[in-house]
Amino acid sequence: MNFIPVNEPLLDGNEKKYLNECIDTGWISSEGSFVKQFEEQFAARVGRKHGVAVSNGSVALDAAVAALKISQRDEVILPTFTIISCAAAIVRAGAVPVVVDCDPCTWNMDVTQIEAKITPRTKAIMVVHIYGLPVDMDLVVALADKYGLDIIEDAAEMHGQTYKGRPCGTFGAISTFSFYPNKHVTTGEGGMLLTDDDHLAERCRALRNLCFQPQKRFVHHELGWNFRMTNLQAAVGVAQLERVDEFVARKRHMGQRYTELLSDIPGLQLPVPRTDYAENIYWVYGVVLKDEVPFDAEEAMLRLKKHQIATRPFFWGMHEQPVFKKMGLFDGEFCPVAERITRRGFYIPSGIALTDEQIDQVAHALYELML
Repeated sequence: MNFIPVNEPLLDGNEKKYLNECIDTGWISSEGSFVKQFEEQFAARVGRKHGVAVSNGSVALDAAVAALKISQRDEVILPTFTIISCAAAIVRAGAVPVVVDCDPCTWNMDVTQIEAKITPRTKAIMVVHIYGLPVDMDLVVALADKYGLDIIEDAAEMHGQTYKGRPCGTFGAISTFSFYPNKHVTTGEGGMLLTDDDHLAERCRALRNLCFQPQKRFVHHELGWNFRMTNLQAAVGVAQLERVDEFVARKRHMGQRYTELLSDIPGLQLPVPRTDYAENIYWVYGVVLKDEVPFDAEEAMLRLKKHQIATRPFFWGMHEQPVFKKMGLFDGEFCPVAERITRRGFYIPSGIALTDEQIDQVAHALYELML
């Protein structure tokens, strides 16, 4: 039985052609033409005015927080069930992350809990679309308008997804994407900030490039970072973006096939295929063990590994992260939904290159695990 990785990208389009162009011309740094091309094409695809390419999705969040001038004692509301990059960007800025629990069905932030967390110190709401379905944005937008808050939209997992027909990545004052190899569009590592605001776009460009000044390059009035994306990365991104519709269709096919094969397994909660505002894009295919199952996700993953099947655990809630507890954050915070699914949830092989035969093999192994 061959090992099935949790993710394998598909790189059989124009990736080699464009990479060879970089090598042949010598333009391999962030100064190459593919960077601007990727920024413009990705922004146009999502429907935003500006795209600012960076070295990964995590630093895109750092730059977004800095561009919005979120700083000491400001509060930012975000889901507890997310990757640590989201809370880390807030903490590094000296601001305070304020978490809300997630919805037990979609695994996205429970938007009905947001308003109770708003205080005079709240500066922004960080929305993170999780695993394949977007956050229910109508209430978030209404609350941001009501209280004068910025929205930072982490759409890292939402390439090609929409909310009520509107592209994910168009809801934030700044929206961010990731191009890690497990994303629908990959550049190996890489990220992007999107905005319609000219001033914010310029701040993001400056912050990613050490805040060099146009006229006096080495005279600095503000500290930035070297968050630049290379021309090599962008060349891969341009090739990937050419096939994004194909990749989205493939992901949905994979999700539907998994659901058909797994739907009659007792004790297993499967992803919601659709809501009234979106059809699941299945960035990953997650499952949650129901309470009657006598083992947890960690044990399930170990058993699947013996069948040569790779898995990944669900995110561990921000309010339970040891690093933040050492800082005195989230004392007394209780998020029962996130605490449950982080211990009983995991995702199975979901990469673009996954074949139907491999899906069938994974499903068979899950049957043996659960029955």
